[in-house]
Amino acid sequence: MRNSLMIAAALSALALSACDRPTVVVPAAAPAAPAVVAVPVPGPAGPAGPQGAPGATAEKGATGATGATGSTGMTGAEGAKGKTGGDTIVVVPAPPPQR
Repeated sequence: MRNSLMIAAALSALALSACDRPTVVVPAAAPAAPAVVAVPVPGPAGPAGPQGAPGATAEKGATGATGATGSTGMTGAEGAKGKTGGDTIVVVPAPPPQR
């Protein structure tokens, strides 16, 4: 078993090294000379042109839709309890006479 393992390792090393191929480097072609393009240089600015005509008046837009009704407000705080009447006098007027 030990010998067969040594032989298998040696054969696999030989088999893998036999597959190694050297890399071929291809030199790149020499770049072509760039074309020369003449670019015009701008001169001094000329005089200003005449003013343009005024634009047309815009039409009036339509009125928007009415918004939704708001939600109901919160209930107010409860009032304090009133005091019992002490020496308050209530005067009830007499009914008018019958005719």
